[in-house]
Amino acid sequence: MNKPEPPVTGNFIRNIIDEDLSVNKNDGRVATRFPPEPNGYLHIGHAKSICLNFGIAAQYGGSCNLRFDDTNPAKESEEYVNAIKDDVSWLGFEWHELHHASDYFEQLYNYACDLIKKGKAYVDSSTAEEVREMRGSLTEPGVESPYRNRSIEENLALFEKMRNGDFADGEHILRAKIDMASGNINMRDPTLYRIRKVEHVRTGNSWSIYPMYDYTHCVSDAMENITHSLCTLEFEDHRPLYDWVLDELQTPAHPQQIEFARLSLEYTMLSKRRLIQLVEENHVEGWDDPRMPTITGIRRRGYTPASIRDFCERIGITKNDSWIEMAVLETCIRDDLNENSHRRMAVLDPIKVTITDLPEDHHEELSFANHPQNEALGRRPIAFSNKLLIDRDDFSEDPPPKYQRLVPGGEVRLRGSYVIKCHDVIKDSSGNVVELRCTHDAATLGKKPEGRKVKGVIHWVSETHGVQGEVRVYDHLFNTPNPAGADSIESVINPESCIIKQNCYFEADLQNAKPEERFQFERLGYFVADRRDHTKERPVFNRTVTLRDTWTR
Repeated sequence: MNKPEPPVTGNFIRNIIDEDLSVNKNDGRVATRFPPEPNGYLHIGHAKSICLNFGIAAQYGGSCNLRFDDTNPAKESEEYVNAIKDDVSWLGFEWHELHHASDYFEQLYNYACDLIKKGKAYVDSSTAEEVREMRGSLTEPGVESPYRNRSIEENLALFEKMRNGDFADGEHILRAKIDMASGNINMRDPTLYRIRKVEHVRTGNSWSIYPMYDYTHCVSDAMENITHSLCTLEFEDHRPLYDWVLDELQTPAHPQQIEFARLSLEYTMLSKRRLIQLVEENHVEGWDDPRMPTITGIRRRGYTPASIRDFCERIGITKNDSWIEMAVLETCIRDDLNENSHRRMAVLDPIKVTITDLPEDHHEELSFANHPQNEALGRRPIAFSNKLLIDRDDFSEDPPPKYQRLVPGGEVRLRGSYVIKCHDVIKDSSGNVVELRCTHDAATLGKKPEGRKVKGVIHWVSETHGVQGEVRVYDHLFNTPNPAGADSIESVINPESCIIKQNCYFEADLQNAKPEERFQFERLGYFVADRRDHTKERPVFNRTVTLRDTWTR
């Protein structure tokens, strides 16, 4: 795998790291990590964190670990673990070491016992509702639990029994003993362990208790000698607890937690709960539906790893939450595909065109460049016959002003070939146009017609030589920039987010396109061969994004 170039633009996190390195903090090391919970598929917001953590490590010659926060086995699966690995690799990154929080279960348990021995943790036998009531509110202090002053010996004995499975779920929890009057609710004796008799995908039924994220995360960082623990702003109020745990345990390493703004992208929902709802209620076809903001969905839509990395670099890293326009993401993929994708012709809503002054068996090979600005990408032959197909939008019996395509009695140039003139329009019994009969000007192959000006240029496919298949025209899944604010998902679903066109025709060589191979369909947009459904016998292409300048603009 070719490693992507590390980012070079500055941000406040890089400024912090530069300052740390200037005083040789952490012995000049930079070590980061990306720690997802394997309870769903990653989305574009995670891509921002992936690019930041791996990009920082690459820029400073450091390391970045991939660590799975697998402390909630009821919601986690090996499917999600494998999907996350695949997403990180697809984006172009290689982790230094692969870890799981479950690797540290024994050490985490022993550390918890150390907190109990120091009088800094206790077993609370209150109900979940009682614990919530005792925590107080933003304006009122909490109330100490009646079990807060249990003896160290009793706490150790109860905690061991919790581990051994002697109690039912919810019967006891282990809490840190900090300050129930703290202005930061996260410091009001937070839960460190809860009883959860659920089989773990890696440790099986070895454990009846599982550590909470706020406890697991900081200890895992310290055990992996992470220097800079980068996370999103919702964890800012949790940083005092992060530092408290490490200070009390006196771990050899004490990583620095730094928070940054999470991604808010127009026309998307990035809440994992909402994404699960979209999948489970069949609003989409699965996690990799090309309308989903998941990395696997974006990939199937036709986005490239380079375009996602470019997007994450363009939006930058700040401390302030802000909305990013979808146009920024679409610009990144257009820029990439415009430079790198081969051009092809496709007709999505065909009308037959018969060139009446050519014989039925006419066959001609025309040479087309694969890219108009890059001859290094080579050329390809395209068959021209007397039976062609053009898009229905490229013909009008009653054209609007400034219409520059084919009309009855009018001329238009066929892309890369001849000027044709329509002399007859054939309709079916319902009045629908089914065929156009035209003549061609044999002197206009590669030349302008003499004595007249033909402005319009349209694309075409030989009906005789083209291949038939399917195109899925994707648009935003939601019809409002902020769908998360809606009363229900159903009320903001865009009913035209996926339009399937099954009678499309393509250049013959698109039959041999590989899944995930990307093209610009001339005048139509950028498309990708579907990674699941595309076959040689039945080509299927997904629209990634429209062109910058379509004729409608």
